[in-house]
Amino acid sequence: MTDVGKMYGGALYELTAEEGCEEAARGQLREVVALLRDNPDYEKLLCTPSIPKTERCALLDEALRGRIEPYVLNFLKILCENGTLRQLSSCEKEFTARFNQARGILPARAVSAVALSDKDAARLKEKLERLTGKTVDLTLAVDPACLGGIRLEMDGVRFDGTVEARLTRLRHDLENIVL
Repeated sequence: MTDVGKMYGGALYELTAEEGCEEAARGQLREVVALLRDNPDYEKLLCTPSIPKTERCALLDEALRGRIEPYVLNFLKILCENGTLRQLSSCEKEFTARFNQARGILPARAVSAVALSDKDAARLKEKLERLTGKTVDLTLAVDPACLGGIRLEMDGVRFDGTVEARLTRLRHDLENIVL
């Protein structure tokens, strides 16, 4: 995360938390990040220094006014005016980190070879919540290379219980056997 992301994303979180609209702002930030990721030409246009700042901000107004919180729209305009709009993703990450911290939410990502059933996902989430004492925001992903088992990424730590990881460790152990 960049310093710009920490400073601006944190400031937006504090402002929206004071106003009680941080949940809506979080969703809207995610949507705008996805919008710009899916439309790189639009982001490039908004970041072009040869276009006057007022025109670039007017483009944001035209596209987003009435669709997102005024705080989020003004935030985007500030980033546009300061030439830091490309740091929006970093700002969103900081915003989300502060949002999660304030609510005791722990994001976790579980990767398995096949999709987990709803029942298995619910059991995994419950177990993680019991172990951590926090509300777990569990994201599921499928990676056939895992072969079996689950790789869990949580709080900056990776717990790898996949068959792929076990085979890698076994291969490493066999290569290092001294006869």
